[in-house]
Amino acid sequence: MNLFELTRALVDIESITDNEERVGDYLFEHLQAFVAQYGGSIEKMPVAERRFNVFAHWGEPHVTFSTHIDTVPPFFPSREDDDYIWGRGACDTKGIISAMVHAVQALLSSGVRNLGLLFVVGEERNSIGAYTAAKSPRGSKFIINGEPTENKLALGSKGALRYEINGKGRMAHSAYPELGESAIEKLIDALQQLRKIKLPQDPVLGASTLNIGTITGGRAPNVIPDAAKAEVFIRLVDDGNATRRAVQAAVGNLAEAQEVLCKPAVRLGSLEGFETSVVSYTTDIPAFGTAWGRPFLFGPGSIHVAHTTEERIPKRQLVEAVKLYQRIARDLLGV
Repeated sequence: MNLFELTRALVDIESITDNEERVGDYLFEHLQAFVAQYGGSIEKMPVAERRFNVFAHWGEPHVTFSTHIDTVPPFFPSREDDDYIWGRGACDTKGIISAMVHAVQALLSSGVRNLGLLFVVGEERNSIGAYTAAKSPRGSKFIINGEPTENKLALGSKGALRYEINGKGRMAHSAYPELGESAIEKLIDALQQLRKIKLPQDPVLGASTLNIGTITGGRAPNVIPDAAKAEVFIRLVDDGNATRRAVQAAVGNLAEAQEVLCKPAVRLGSLEGFETSVVSYTTDIPAFGTAWGRPFLFGPGSIHVAHTTEERIPKRQLVEAVKLYQRIARDLLGV
């Protein structure tokens, strides 16, 4: 199966977070041929019920290629034109999976060993697959994490700090608001204070940003609401500790700020001769820590079309990525 065919085959398997089993099975079966041909080993690393990472390696996996197999919703199937492959996950990250598989196949066929492929679940929500893999390191010295960087080595990536902000009140008939306590009004006041936080800045990573992603609450228009919730996502440029304190101070007694996820910003490795960039999104790299080696971040495609109805990946970048992944591996292995 060629590079474009494998990309489309993966895109056409719906794998929204928590539903990665089918695409994991597909990859496991697909990689078994390379394992048999080149004397490797493959396993399913259990994560949760019907959820697993796929890990294949040939010799000691000094260099491990890794990315995630889950996608954001909604699913839509692949299509293809002269320049692009379209579909959910095309660039985030099923085209990257295909490029990694083909790069490793080319390296193996030329006699290079000490390679691994690690495909994990859950990156789009909480990185549960990467956290699980971090508990079972396999001796990798370098991990090449795949995300859309337009085939540039990322020198750093922002972190993530997610909160649920919960407002609590007391129900009453809306004709008699003095008998109730509006959770929605409390939540709105808390969110307004959050928007006033002075967020950190970094000379390389830029400014930290805050997004109020969802708001839910209330019972009916004529009922004083007893509960309301907002989900807030902050892109970190540091370890997040100062921002954590600022969030708690801003919310105060208006609502409850429940931390859901915290990944610090990271600085990443570079290699001579590669074009570089800095990315504003978060990856699995903080979840891996150093368990799988020194991290590098690289992949075809643009993050600007990921998570959209226009998701696509340039065929030219896919082809280029297969060659560049091989070059990165050779540089790191010294072969």
